[in-house]
Amino acid sequence: MNWMRDPTAETSAIKRARRAPPPSLTGKTVGLFDIGKTRTDEFFNQVEIRLNARGIQTRRVGKPTNAKVATPENLAKISSEVDAVIIGLSD
Repeated sequence: MNWMRDPTAETSAIKRARRAPPPSLTGKTVGLFDIGKTRTDEFFNQVEIRLNARGIQTRRVGKPTNAKVATPENLAKISSEVDAVIIGLSD
């Protein structure tokens, strides 16, 4: 079984079983999660163009600044609305 460390800011590390990626993104919605870093929107603009050209729906979500942790409500919202997520990390 593959394990992935949860990158959220819990006080103790939680391990969760890694979910298998979907076999295809056809008919799926991909969330583009902006963590609030500079120029992430420019990167996601290009990602969105490429996904949409392939008929893949996208939904933009994120947090206002990289200095804050994503709220549980924000994470629950995106997980209920999309089938896969691309997180816009940088550095």
